[in-house]
Amino acid sequence: MPLELLPIQDARAYDEVVARLPITSALQGWGYGEARRELGQTPTRYLLQDAGQAVGALQLIRKRLVPGFDLLYAPRGPVLDSMARLPDIAPALRKVARMNDSLVKIEPPFARTPDLIPEAIGPWRRTEAEQPEHTITVNLGGEESALLANLHSMARRNVKAAGKFGVEVVSGGPELFDEFWTIFTATNERAQLGAFPQAYYRTMLREGAAHGGDAYIVLARHGGRALAGGFFLAMGTVTNYLFGGSIKDDRPGPDGGERKDAKAPTAFYWGAMLDAKARGYRTFDFWGIPRQLDETKHSFGVYRMKENFGGEKVWFPGYELSLSPLSPLIVRGLRWRKTQNNLRKRGSPEDVL
Repeated sequence: MPLELLPIQDARAYDEVVARLPITSALQGWGYGEARRELGQTPTRYLLQDAGQAVGALQLIRKRLVPGFDLLYAPRGPVLDSMARLPDIAPALRKVARMNDSLVKIEPPFARTPDLIPEAIGPWRRTEAEQPEHTITVNLGGEESALLANLHSMARRNVKAAGKFGVEVVSGGPELFDEFWTIFTATNERAQLGAFPQAYYRTMLREGAAHGGDAYIVLARHGGRALAGGFFLAMGTVTNYLFGGSIKDDRPGPDGGERKDAKAPTAFYWGAMLDAKARGYRTFDFWGIPRQLDETKHSFGVYRMKENFGGEKVWFPGYELSLSPLSPLIVRGLRWRKTQNNLRKRGSPEDVL
């Protein structure tokens, strides 16, 4: 019996399926789709049913590419009980697609190493993902002492130094947003990165925790000032560090001279891992490391910091399904537009990661 895509309007029932299936992601959660509305994009949610049983879920974000042509995008999706079902989703998608839908892009959340990534899965063909393909994930199981022992020796020293300096790590919700936003915007300006309007992040923080998922902020403060922090979106057993950064403490020290480095970024990462473990998550996704290492780029320093916390380097590949004979031209046009945007913002045609 073929798979069916059944539209669903019940946010809590939808998120229940997303949270319990093994191949899943918080970006397929209801709250992430609501945040995308702030960008002028429209989410549609489906349950994948086989003989009346929910065997998956799919959140498709409809994005206007050019007049008359839309993209259906499943961020880190679809959610599945088995990757073996992925080829069977294509005919079901063709039935629900509109006339203007020219292409479907998916990012099935099954982590792989490069040599194990297939170029095709049934009718799906390998393509560039929108979310970072390369990341580091840490298994939070076991004792805290084992996690600490897995850190690079420099990271362990900095964790201890931050403790001696009195760095405090806190987590919470909207009450921490303004402190996060100060750090996030300063980091983006320093590294010449882009950002969405503030309403996008506020909506994700509110809606991401409203229907069965989790969205929260972690900050590292020293002397009452937040110096590093991040935004997390979680579902099921995995939490994802989506946005964040750090700022320099430019306040004078107690003796009037330059203030010593309190190692707040290291304290933030370590504290966020312990906070995630306390929340019951088993996997910590650092969310994005560079495809190619370049010591001259901001992303290289971020990569080195994340690598210091142990974990496994994995890929989350993207795949596409053509719905129109013009889709190859559209894909090339999108790549050109992205390159021009990179040139305008940072003076380089290359992507951030």
